[in-house]
Amino acid sequence: MSLSVARRTLVPVTAPVLHFLGHSTVRVELAGRTVLTDPVLTSRVGPLRRVVPLPDAASWAGVDLVLLSHQHGDHLHLPSLRLLGPSVRIVAPRGAGAWLRARGFRHVDELAPGESLTDGGLRVTAVPAAHSSHRWGPRLTHGPEAPAVGHLLEGGDRTVYVSGDTDLFDGMYRLGDTGIDVALLPVWGWGPSLGPGHLDPTRAAEAVARVRPRVVVPVHWGTLALPGSTVVPPLRARMRRLLTEPPRTFADAVTARGLDTHVALTEPGAAVLLPTGDRT
Repeated sequence: MSLSVARRTLVPVTAPVLHFLGHSTVRVELAGRTVLTDPVLTSRVGPLRRVVPLPDAASWAGVDLVLLSHQHGDHLHLPSLRLLGPSVRIVAPRGAGAWLRARGFRHVDELAPGESLTDGGLRVTAVPAAHSSHRWGPRLTHGPEAPAVGHLLEGGDRTVYVSGDTDLFDGMYRLGDTGIDVALLPVWGWGPSLGPGHLDPTRAAEAVARVRPRVVVPVHWGTLALPGSTVVPPLRARMRRLLTEPPRTFADAVTARGLDTHVALTEPGAAVLLPTGDRT
């Protein structure tokens, strides 16, 4: 799929309005509320370096809710949360609230799968995810523990599924039965290989087959890399490919399977362009 073609043939729609800020960070405007998913807003995340431009502060201004899918440092990133301020409303996995409050965040709600909250006309429901529950995962089992979750955002007759980091799980079929308008699905990560609990492009296409969204936005790619990995042989060629190819490989896999889902391939930092129609 060519991103340039998508920009010529599609136009933005009024609801939901989505901006892919990089990695798993998406600004979602729906039902009069502005949501930010797993915010990573800085030039570095621990040892990782951002390889695309920083999002402008305007892109994360006016946030009503922050969704945290799990506690790993590239999803629960304290420096980015502090940019949003100590009073921002955070929706965290059940079990992570005390740890966040101890670090100065005053408005933290916790949700386990199946639990919901409302903010104005927006309903947020936590759903399962197949991913490590520890702060220092996925390969380690140290630090505070809180089961990873995804989220359903419902409002204005639209439903957005934010999967967070996850592997495939049978419950994806049931999510598909709810009728998903837009799904945000990870298609890679930040390194030359993936740890457990992640989707690669082929497995992400299988997730599309299970969830059956009208539109899917590939995320969790093209934003972060280890220092030197893009310039030092022998990793250089592979890492440069991995910063650009996964969402395109994913789009090809969705097409090859004949799935009735539009892939809205969006570069980090850009607005998501959705097809027009009676629902999206």
